[in-house]
This record gives sequence, C-alpha cells and structure tokens, in this order.
Amino acid sequence: MKAEAIAAEQGIPHKFLEGILGDLRRAGVVDSRRGGGGGYRLAREAERITVADVIRAVDGPIVSVRGERPTGLEYTGSARPLLPLWIALRANVRRILEGVTVADIAADALPAPVRALAAEPAAWENP
Repeated sequence: MKAEAIAAEQGIPHKFLEGILGDLRRAGVVDSRRGGGGGYRLAREAERITVADVIRAVDGPIVSVRGERPTGLEYTGSARPLLPLWIALRANVRRILEGVTVADIAADALPAPVRALAAEPAAWENP
C-alpha cells in the first residue's frame, strides 16, 4: 500500500506515518519499493509479526523505568522489592504483546486471554 493511502484511511498525517514506516522498515517489519507501483508491504507473514515487534521498532523497549530497561536497574535497602516488581510488569506486558499478531488484529480475532482481560470491568476504570 502507498503511505498516502494508509495515512488517509487512518486519519493520520502523512509525514508522521512516513517516520513510523521508516522505523518499521529498518526493523525488518515492512519492506518498501519506490516508484509508481511502489509502496509498503509486510516483510514477513502477518502471523509472524507481533504487536511487540511493532512497538519495539517504533518506541524501543516495551517497558522502561526512567528510560532504562528493568534489568539495568539496581535497588538497595527497603526499595529492593521494586526490581522484581518491574521485571514482573515487563513479563506480563510482553506476554500480552508477544501473544498478539498483526494477523490477529487484521482478523479482529484477539487471543482469548487478551479478550478475557479486556472484559474485566476494572480494566476500563480510570483510577
């Protein structure tokens, strides 16, 4: 697809989308071809591209604390329990994002565990 068509369909600025597509291309998520018949396409099957792949390509690490990966943190004393807390948070976020593929989204077929979490009323509350 051409970037212009994607931008129009999704209602986002073309230049903004070009930046995202560039990140995705550098990460090997999409391929691009120049010219009249050019555009962007997935670099591999949609079933093999996870939401985590896309987020990492565009934003970097999925979970960071003060800009650092949790594994790079160190806490002492009474703050020591924070490290396993951040690691557990990262593990849960990764479990969800690595378990959902582009194909799942395209088919409107999120995995059952994701649907179950989203169905919990508390998930929709703003604390």
